Amino acid sequence: MRKMQNTKKSKKEINYWLAKSEPSVYSIDDLQKQRKTHWEGVRNYQARNFMRDSMRVGDLVLFYHSNAKPSGVVGIAMVCSKPYPDHFAQDKKSKYYDAKATKESPIWHMVDVCFVKKFEDIISLEDLKNNKKLKNMMVVQKGSRLSVQPVSEKDFEEVLRMQV
Repeated sequence: MRKMQNTKKSKKEINYWLAKSEPSVYSIDDLQKQRKTHWEGVRNYQARNFMRDSMRVGDLVLFYHSNAKPSGVVGIAMVCSKPYPDHFAQDKKSKYYDAKATKESPIWHMVDVCFVKKFEDIISLEDLKNNKKLKNMMVVQKGSRLSVQPVSEKDFEEVLRMQV
């Protein structure tokens, strides 16, 4: 007798991230209006590696306004594309142009993100730092300036609890 195959799908593992954008460049309001955008212009190798090697469709992203008064988490986005080469790196008119980037060796990558939710109130960097449960979160660490960084599920959920 043939053995029945297990047809139950395993739960997709979701990763959690924090992505920074200056609101004067691209804000949560812009994403809410457009519903979807590409997250281009990441020019730090570690942040690029997170996007290229670890971000997957369905991952959730804390949208963070940087260089704002105050800086902090303003909403949630979702990764809605696989990573792909950042074509702005090959556009000589773009501020993200990189002469070393070619079609054969693109160097820089990006993902598309889709709007999920705008928070009623910002969760400021100060609020994040004052929450002892978030003491290991990368964004609260001294000198942490990565524009794309991983967040643990526990920290992601704690940030959401702070919004209530």
